[in-house]
Amino acid sequence: MKLEIKAPEDTSASEQAEDRAPMFLEIPGGTSAVARGLFKRFGTLWLLRSSAQSPILASFGFLNGGVSIGLMAVLAVITHSPFVFPSLGPTAFLFFYAPLTPSASPRNTILGHGIGVLAGYFSLVVTGLTMAAPALSTGVTWSRVVAAALSLGITAGLMALFKVPHPPAGSTTLIVSLGLLTQPWQLLVLMAAVVLLTCQGFIMNRIAGLAVPLWHPRHSPSTNNAEISDS
Repeated sequence: MKLEIKAPEDTSASEQAEDRAPMFLEIPGGTSAVARGLFKRFGTLWLLRSSAQSPILASFGFLNGGVSIGLMAVLAVITHSPFVFPSLGPTAFLFFYAPLTPSASPRNTILGHGIGVLAGYFSLVVTGLTMAAPALSTGVTWSRVVAAALSLGITAGLMALFKVPHPPAGSTTLIVSLGLLTQPWQLLVLMAAVVLLTCQGFIMNRIAGLAVPLWHPRHSPSTNNAEISDS
């Protein structure tokens, strides 16, 4: 009769893995990095070590998104100008969820939206819709189909050509080509809102200790830039 002697399991590897487990949701340069930097600065980093870190991060994301767009909406009410529009939402999301990605850099953000605005207005000129009512109130016509397709095609092509991809700009160009914002002064306000939101995201991320770029995106963002030591 053979007796099999089972060696005791080596738990050191699993213990070491547990020790190395992140104390917060690891997304390099993402929401957790921004939250960690701010919480550390204000002496509340212990919140991200608790079992309730996911709700805390969710609340932090809610606060960032709400405040950033809320400020723009307040400005819109005070000035009676379109300082808030749909494509600001995904731009704000990029700033606080993935601020170290090229798409979230100030250069890509401002130039991307700028291309979207110009392409949208160009499509209105080509199709003769600069003075037409918005598609939401009149319905989509064949001219509007051409304007929408042309605007998005030009936007995508130029962003690729100039290497300034910023996905929310695709929404901006449709806002213009579908007739929601068409007056030159409205388009200037739109771009001013983009610049203000970009400055807000830059300041918030720098306060958090993230090495977000001043203008040009970092082609190979290091996760070291997103990590802030606990010491």
